Amino acid sequence: MIPNVKTRTDRARFYGSTVWRNLRKSILERDNYECQWCKAEGKLTTQYDSVLEVDHIKELEQYPELAYEPSNLRTLCKDCHNKRHDRMNYRGNERKRKWDDEWW
Repeated sequence: MIPNVKTRTDRARFYGSTVWRNLRKSILERDNYECQWCKAEGKLTTQYDSVLEVDHIKELEQYPELAYEPSNLRTLCKDCHNKRHDRMNYRGNERKRKWDDEWW
């Protein structure tokens, strides 16, 4: 079964499905509830340290046929997942705000 994930609504339906939620749980268990990127760097990040997310190694939008393939899934903490997708709110990204350099 290849999911349709072209729109935001399609993705919400996919990520809210029972099939995905059960698969997500099995991937978290397989990875011992540990961020795989942190683990590769010798750090331990678990569900007690951060929100854990299941990442599609090959992007869901480009490879929908791999949506449910366990070998294409891994556990990442929220910071690593944001870093992987180049989102601005991960810990390693020091973003300067407009008024940070002013004292008044």
